Amino acid sequence: MMNPPPIVNDDELLQIVTLAASQIPEQFKASTDRLKVLLDSHAGTYNALHRIAADLSRPLPVRQQSIIQFKNAAFSHWRSRKLLSEDDRIQIRHRCFTFLSEEDDTLGWIIRTAGTSGYTIQLSAVDNSCLRPSLFTQIMPVVESSLLSLANSTHATIQSTLALRRSLKVLNSVINEFSIMKIPAGIKIMYQITDQLRNIVLAYYSQLSPTILSINGSLGQERTAASLTIAHLVYKCLVKMASWLWPRIIKDEKGELAELKEWFLQLFQSSTAQLTALSELRISLVLAVRTMPASDPITTLSVDRLTHHIRLFGKFFRRLQQLDTAKFVELPTCNDMVLYYWSKVVEATNHRSTDMVQDSPAAVYPVRFLVQAMVLFKENLAKWTPFRKGGPITKTTLSQEFVEDSVRLLVTRFIPLNPSDLEDWMADPEEWVNEEDKENEHWEYELRPCGERVLVTLAAQYRDYVVPLMESTFKAMIEQPTMDLASVVQKEALYCAIGRCAARLHDVIPFNEWMRHKLIIEARETNPNFPIIKRRIAWLIGKWISDTCAPASDPIIWEILVHLLQDRSVGSDAVVRLTAANALRECVDTVSFDRAVFAPFLPVTVTGLMKLMSEADTVEMKQRLTRSLNVVIKRTDQQIVPHIQIIAEAIPTLWSAAGEEWLFKARLIEVVKSLIISSKEYSASLVPLVIPLVQESLSPGVAINLDEDGVNLWLATLRNSTTLQSTSASNLLQLFPLAMALLASNLDLLGKITFIVESYLFADAIIVLQNFSLDLMNAVMSVMLGQAFQTNQRGCFKLPMRQSSSTMLTECVFVLARITLTDREMFVRLVSAAAQVENVQEEKVWEVILDQFWRQFDHMSEPRHRKLLALGIASLVSTGLPEVLERVPNEIFNLWTDVLYEVRESRNHTHDGEDGGINLYWDVDNVPASYYAESQGTLEHDRRKSLYEHDPVRTLQLTTSVASALQEAERACGGAHIFKLNYLDKTDPTVLKQLQTELAG
Repeated sequence: MMNPPPIVNDDELLQIVTLAASQIPEQFKASTDRLKVLLDSHAGTYNALHRIAADLSRPLPVRQQSIIQFKNAAFSHWRSRKLLSEDDRIQIRHRCFTFLSEEDDTLGWIIRTAGTSGYTIQLSAVDNSCLRPSLFTQIMPVVESSLLSLANSTHATIQSTLALRRSLKVLNSVINEFSIMKIPAGIKIMYQITDQLRNIVLAYYSQLSPTILSINGSLGQERTAASLTIAHLVYKCLVKMASWLWPRIIKDEKGELAELKEWFLQLFQSSTAQLTALSELRISLVLAVRTMPASDPITTLSVDRLTHHIRLFGKFFRRLQQLDTAKFVELPTCNDMVLYYWSKVVEATNHRSTDMVQDSPAAVYPVRFLVQAMVLFKENLAKWTPFRKGGPITKTTLSQEFVEDSVRLLVTRFIPLNPSDLEDWMADPEEWVNEEDKENEHWEYELRPCGERVLVTLAAQYRDYVVPLMESTFKAMIEQPTMDLASVVQKEALYCAIGRCAARLHDVIPFNEWMRHKLIIEARETNPNFPIIKRRIAWLIGKWISDTCAPASDPIIWEILVHLLQDRSVGSDAVVRLTAANALRECVDTVSFDRAVFAPFLPVTVTGLMKLMSEADTVEMKQRLTRSLNVVIKRTDQQIVPHIQIIAEAIPTLWSAAGEEWLFKARLIEVVKSLIISSKEYSASLVPLVIPLVQESLSPGVAINLDEDGVNLWLATLRNSTTLQSTSASNLLQLFPLAMALLASNLDLLGKITFIVESYLFADAIIVLQNFSLDLMNAVMSVMLGQAFQTNQRGCFKLPMRQSSSTMLTECVFVLARITLTDREMFVRLVSAAAQVENVQEEKVWEVILDQFWRQFDHMSEPRHRKLLALGIASLVSTGLPEVLERVPNEIFNLWTDVLYEVRESRNHTHDGEDGGINLYWDVDNVPASYYAESQGTLEHDRRKSLYEHDPVRTLQLTTSVASALQEAERACGGAHIFKLNYLDKTDPTVLKQLQTELAG
């Protein structure tokens, strides 16, 4: 029986916590180390810590330190009966609620998140997998009494509602905790919570609603800020419950959730009405505040709380929309609500040039509110079109006038660059380009990207209205002069709109003629304002071509983009050049890319990209430029050969400057790899660059980040090399010792390193074996005899080899058959050497080998493998060794008969009587993909193919080989008579006759 743990000494614990809260490092370390021991080994420590945190007579730092230590360790030990008794748990649960009125914000926040919201849930629920009734019976009375006090008091303050705020945050945390649970027990509890609280919490909000709707003229009162804060917290609880219910109500086909559905619809409809009322109230209040000389802090706080509360409605609606847009549109008052949101967007455009639209809670039209409005409008658009395919058509459809006005509004007010955008452009061009290219991540949070998406949706759903409007606008704008900044910005917005709607407009806009007659002229303009348009031209071409709206076969595309890439006149800047680099990548990386058309522009492209890479300040931009260069290299194939040195000479400098930016270094390795793959037999000049890159990538400290990249570069270089030796000081043979070291020691890279060793042997096996045969064999045996390998392939290289897997043994038999087929005398000497090493008789070694030949024959399904074994055995038979020949009458003749019957080969003869090779009926020219090892498109593929085609299994006729082996065996035995007497006469006559028939055929 285990001894009970020691009980913590309260005085010692208090002293330890006091020292831990000190600013003296030595005391802090010693005390925290001792505290950790107590937390892990002494009963009552957690309860005592919690008690110290709740003791108002203790210094605040001591209380804070206590709750921090409690929070960090309690949950992981909560189920421990050794450290926490049931009384400890009960006391901690009850004590949590004493912190609701804690005045210190830091301690109160920690208590709420750790001691209350987290631990009230976790400590009250997790240990029993059900929600304890005491949780709500302790929180709800606090909430109800505090709400009553707030309603009856005209002098309520933020501080006086502290307990109420904390209680509501706890309630919200409880609901949130269970709303995200996926296990059945958690879902069941969430149903109980929702059923128990939905009407109560809705009543709370209904009680507060008249107060917050009548705050006109009382923004400066602290009670207003307090009421708005409380209303916001109450509504958050409602949102959590309703959002959790929504997908379940949708799927409730049996009507089991009828009451919950009725409550949900009541909440939703009241929410849409409340949104409208609060939004209009807020606009009028903020306009009034703007007329005041200066607003006091309470007024600012009230406006902030009201703004956040209104945005919570938008979050609620957006969440419902995300969960099921089709059902969301069908909700009562939903479409009216979304159109109200859009009306605020339209209303805000009248003040687009003033400070009334800002990303600030104090703005008349906060940016985040407008973005919410546009997102809701965009998602509902797809369900409002009168041309829907499938599904019911909603009553809400937009008129042509509404759609056209919306398009004009977006193109003229929301899509154009604003002064803030231009300031960011000038301040940090690289960062600006990076952020612009992340638009897919930001569109739900920023006005301009969101406006672009709304336009795209309008064009998709109301094409008959939008396309003619865009076409006429394009024709009108294209002829207008563009000189001042305002006209430049507006034209840029139109170009943006055309690019966004390219899939809808490509039939009505003559893009190639536009490029040839207009865009090329604008790309060469020297107006200082034209970088705005030039950048958009580059983006537009990239977008149009990458969306396959036009083929990348017109030279004008490359003429414009290459000019923008290298243009350093007054009318261009870094943003234009960087955007052009990205557009080049998009156009080159298309199916319609014509290498021949692009060829004249390749030198300038390579030079321009390398220059931009050397000038770029940020690693992110260097990576983007490297990506563009890599695509150009891959797509131009051997046309890149004349420009190899320009790229290669810049790599070392970029590599050194990158430091520990591993992602960028990986990109650089990828560039060198692409150069080698594209240049193939012309890649020899890159070997001096490859060797140090591979060595550093696989060095200690670096390998953890770049080993895969370095190995891939190494393999690509080998597969595309013509020789392992060169006239220069560097050659690929220098890396072979590294390959052997990795082969013997790095199991993570074993597969790739095996391919590398194979590539060396395919490139020049003779030179490799002349220099490294023994070392290579030692490396291979190190792997084969290593613990990891032997654990999975037991006894593979030990006599008697009976415990290894059949698959592995079959592969071993293939190797032995190849050796015998290549040099039978060498094989005999190897058997003799093996006998000496194993200290057994040679007969024993032959027995094991021949037993495995026979046993594994049945595991070979492919004819080429079975023929290989038959040829290998024929080679052994030709030696005339008694250990082999004694198996001829039975095993060997049976094996040959099976294989001969299966392959049935014959000789082809040309018209002039010459030998035309073997007619391989069994070969369907289907080389296993594993044989080529993904080497297609490289020089090694040709080497592998040549070796395969000259494989003795394909070039030697089995009948000829068997007949010749038998003749040699006869001679070795002393003549045909002796061979017949000792072996043929012992053969089954039927088998012998069948074999003779096959050999004669």
